[in-house]
Amino acid sequence: MKKFNMDSLYSAFSDNNAIDPRYYEKYNVKRGLRNSDGTGVLAGVTNICNVHGYVINEGEKQPCEGALIFRGYNIRELIGRAVAEDRFGYEEVAFLLLTGKLPTKSELEDFTMLLCENRPLPRSFFEDMILKAPSRDIMNKMARSTLALYSYDDSPEEKTAKHEIDTAISLIAKMPVIMVSAYEVKRRFYCNDSLIMHPLIEGQSAAENILSTLRPDRKFTRDEAKLLDLMLMLHAEHGGGNNSTFTCRVVTSSGTDPYSAYAAAIGSLKGPRHGGANHKVIEMHKCIMENVSNWENEDEIADFLRKILRKEAGDRSGLIYGMGHAVYTLSDPRAVILKEYARSMAEDTEFEKEFHLLEAIERLTPKVYAEIKGDSKVMCANVDMYSGFVYKMLGIPEDLFTPLFAVSRMAGWCAHRFEEINSGKRIIRPAYKSISKEKEYIPLDMRED
Repeated sequence: MKKFNMDSLYSAFSDNNAIDPRYYEKYNVKRGLRNSDGTGVLAGVTNICNVHGYVINEGEKQPCEGALIFRGYNIRELIGRAVAEDRFGYEEVAFLLLTGKLPTKSELEDFTMLLCENRPLPRSFFEDMILKAPSRDIMNKMARSTLALYSYDDSPEEKTAKHEIDTAISLIAKMPVIMVSAYEVKRRFYCNDSLIMHPLIEGQSAAENILSTLRPDRKFTRDEAKLLDLMLMLHAEHGGGNNSTFTCRVVTSSGTDPYSAYAAAIGSLKGPRHGGANHKVIEMHKCIMENVSNWENEDEIADFLRKILRKEAGDRSGLIYGMGHAVYTLSDPRAVILKEYARSMAEDTEFEKEFHLLEAIERLTPKVYAEIKGDSKVMCANVDMYSGFVYKMLGIPEDLFTPLFAVSRMAGWCAHRFEEINSGKRIIRPAYKSISKEKEYIPLDMRED
C-alpha cells in the first residue's frame, strides 16, 4: 500500500491558516480583544474582583499604583489581617469569593472543616484515573481528573444552586490532592523516583495539606505554611478578563456542566502566555544567572538584558519575562507583596544574592527597554517575577508552579461561573469576519496532485 505523504498536511497548517495582518486593520478587528491602547475590550460586568492598574482621564490612559480588590476588600488588607491574627487566610478568601461576604468565626471554622471533609478522592480514583495513566504535565492531569470527577457524580448535569456549590467546594478541596498525586506518579514513571503517597491529615489548611503530602518527611514550619497560604491568597482571583476566567465564563455560557467549564479553565491557565508564564520567568532567570558573572555589577546585568531584548540571548523572543502586565502600570500589588516577603525570607540565606539580582532586573528593565525599543512606557514587575523565587525557597518543585496557581484560582473560577449562570443569560459568541471567497467545486478525478 502506498504510504500517504503527510507533507501536504503539514505545510497546509501554516499556508492555509495565515491571515494577512492588514485585514485586521481594514475591518478594525481588536485582536486578543484588546483596544489600540492595550486596554481590554469591555465584555461584561462583575461584582467579584476589581483589577485596578490605570485611570482614563479625558480619554487618555494614565498610570497609577495597582490595586487588587476581592468583593470590595483590598487583598493587602485580607492578607494583613490573616498575618496579624496568625491564621491561615486562603479559606477565608475562598468563602468570600464564593458567597460575596466575609465569614463569621463560626462560618469560617465550619467552611474549613467542610473543605477537609471533601478533600479525599473518590474510592479507586487515584488508581484508575491517576496511577494508571501518568502524565508528563501535571496541568493536563489536573484537567483530565476534573473531567473524570463527572463520572463519580450521581447527578452531574443537575442545574441547581446546591449542585453548583457542592461541586465547587468538592473541587476546591480536591485540587491539592490531585496535584500532589499527579506529581508523585510523574516522578515514579518518568523520573524513576520512589512513589510516596501520604495519608491526609484531618484539620489541616490547604497550605499545610500541600506541604504535608508533598514532602517525604512531612515536616514543615508554620512560617513556611503561612507563606504558601499567602501565595494561594494572591492567586485566588484576578478579575473576569484574564484568559482562564474568561474561558470558564465562555464555556459556562453554553450551559454545560461545571466539570467541563473548570477543566477548560485549567487548560487555559497552562499556557505560557498565562499561568505558565512563571516557567518562562524561571527559565530566563537561570539564563541570566549563568551568563552574568558578577550579579552585583549592574552594567553587566544591563548589557545582558539588552541582548535579551535584541533577541540575541535567552529564548530569542525579545521578551524580559516577569516585567509588564496587561492592566497594571506603576505596580502589580501581588508582586509588591511577594517582594516584601521574599526579601524577608531570603535575608541572611543562600538566596539573598539571587533576590538582589531579581531586584536589579526589575529596576534596570524599564531603562534598558526604553533605550533599545525607543519606548518609555511605564512598566512594572508582575507577580511572576517573584512567585517562582518564593516557591524555590519553599522547596516547591518547578513542575508544581503553575499547578499551584490552578489550585488557588479554582475558587475564583467557581465564583465567576456562579455569576455567569445568574447574570450572563446569553451564550458568549463574538463575531469573526470571513475573508474567504466562494470557489467553484472541482470534481475529484479532475484535481491535480
